[in-house]
Amino acid sequence: MSLRAPDAAPRRLPAVASTAHDHHRILAGPALADGAEPHHAHIGRLGPLPRERPSDLIAQIEQSGLLGRGGAGFPVGRKWRAMAERRGHARPVVLANGAEGEPASAKDRTLMATRPHLVIDGAVLAAAAIGAHEIVFYVGREHDAAVRAMGQAMAERANAGHVPMRLVTAPIGYVAGEATAAVHYVNDLDARPTSTPPRMSERGVDGRPTLVQNVESLAHVALIARFGPAWYRSVGRNGAAGTALVTIGGPVARPGVYEIELGTRLRDVLPAAGGTTGPVSALALGGYFGSWVRSADAWDLRMDPLALRERSLSFGCGMVELLAGDECGVRATAGIMTFMARSSAGQCGPCVLGLGAIGDAVARIASDVAEPTDLERLEAWTGRLAGRGACRHPDGAAQLMSSALDVFGADFASHATRGRCDVPGVAEDAA
Repeated sequence: MSLRAPDAAPRRLPAVASTAHDHHRILAGPALADGAEPHHAHIGRLGPLPRERPSDLIAQIEQSGLLGRGGAGFPVGRKWRAMAERRGHARPVVLANGAEGEPASAKDRTLMATRPHLVIDGAVLAAAAIGAHEIVFYVGREHDAAVRAMGQAMAERANAGHVPMRLVTAPIGYVAGEATAAVHYVNDLDARPTSTPPRMSERGVDGRPTLVQNVESLAHVALIARFGPAWYRSVGRNGAAGTALVTIGGPVARPGVYEIELGTRLRDVLPAAGGTTGPVSALALGGYFGSWVRSADAWDLRMDPLALRERSLSFGCGMVELLAGDECGVRATAGIMTFMARSSAGQCGPCVLGLGAIGDAVARIASDVAEPTDLERLEAWTGRLAGRGACRHPDGAAQLMSSALDVFGADFASHATRGRCDVPGVAEDAA
């Protein structure tokens, strides 16, 4: 199975250089295999960090149209302006989120491990824009190269006169990267999401207003501040602006992390990864909070958060995971749902009971030992789960499960009612 099994370690995917034709893009510069770019090389290649008035910087980010890369796709400039205008007596905090608990994504860890100073630059600019007095870099502890690179980069800039910075290693776990969970862990070493209100922008790290921003979003900010919003918008296709990091996996010649022009059709993204190595039946887009899409419906999709949203799909973390034609979508979905159930924070019924029941039912169906009403109950439970949890974890799981029932509906029926898999190759292996 190409998608990560529930108990497997995160994959170490090879990374490749930018496919955007601009030597100032995020993955441009030294070969990524060389590791972290030192500060002197970073400055020599891109120049010093500009010193803009906070209002001018925020205006530039707004004009660029930059959308957050943490999954929600919220406009970065609008988020910063709201924080800057809401400033009260307490000095804010910037939390750079690089937890990346998404098993099939490697973009954030690759970015931090190779271009750490871009991330730091963006965080410094964010702090200046909102008047923050501290920056917290929140990095998944399992991402060893990223943790080392960020720590070394911070040490290189210890006397640079920036606001205080600290590195916090996030615990292993899918929900540990959720924004409120990140703040909760920094405060109390408890990486479970918390309910709102109050919003983090009102009370977050140490009770102070906190801007939580994904590390890729911050890296884009560092470049926009240097080269301007028009430069950022100059790259993009079909009406989209800028670039984004995506993780391409499955049956392709060179799986890895790529920087693509937003708006590029999926059929034109895959050649950068060497193209497919065999038939593809479906794709999982956007991560485990995303959706399954039939391959026939996927190739003309524009890789752009806004365009995908119009199709009720999600760009999410930029994951593009292909399912080979001889792999079973039911079994792949069972692995994901089992992982999602085990990754629950365990603090509300919809996750503990609802998601657990869904995971168990899918596992039985995939193993051809379904109970008579499993499929019927699975469909009913999936429809009732969204919007009922203490956080968005069950929502994302329900979205992916719902898409699986649509895309692999006939296969689910065959597994559940006939106790067999009809996918060529899988059925033959089981015979």
